[in-house]
Amino acid sequence: MEQSILNTKRSKRWNGSMDTLEADYLKGVTAQMKAYGERVQFALSGPGQRPNYQVTNTFDKKMAFDGNHHLLRAEEHEFAAGNATVVLTLQQIEQTIAGIGMVKTTSSVRKTRVVGSGTKVAAKPGDLIDIQKYEYFKNNMQKLPEGIRAYSQQVSALMKQGMSAEAAFGEIVQQYF
Repeated sequence: MEQSILNTKRSKRWNGSMDTLEADYLKGVTAQMKAYGERVQFALSGPGQRPNYQVTNTFDKKMAFDGNHHLLRAEEHEFAAGNATVVLTLQQIEQTIAGIGMVKTTSSVRKTRVVGSGTKVAAKPGDLIDIQKYEYFKNNMQKLPEGIRAYSQQVSALMKQGMSAEAAFGEIVQQYF
């Protein structure tokens, strides 16, 4: 009996993967972003399937919200490096919402999304770079230097030139750290 309690949806925590977040939850996040700031970062620790998140505006002022989109007094460590996702833009969150129902194929490079009446559409190349970069960062954040986030655009540029996420991050680490 106790085993079944542990397997309920309520006891599950968010696994850090953007494609597992509900569209309604992400729409609430975008509403807060439109009101308070254009960048967001999700806490990797916290209760339930709806993580706490922090919205940052152009003046680097931050406001934290809980999984129900209510203001939150965040602990200092909650959004520190290693405890939170990379900073995402409003456009990236909207693209994630549009991609709800993303299907992973056998190739980790090729992803599709389900639209309308179940038609599959290939993800845009820029989206794939963002997805690959985020996945690599999420899986290797303990190994990467603390300030690597500042070089996100350079990592993307290297990946657009044909480098893998691992090679692009390696290049940035070698150049700047």
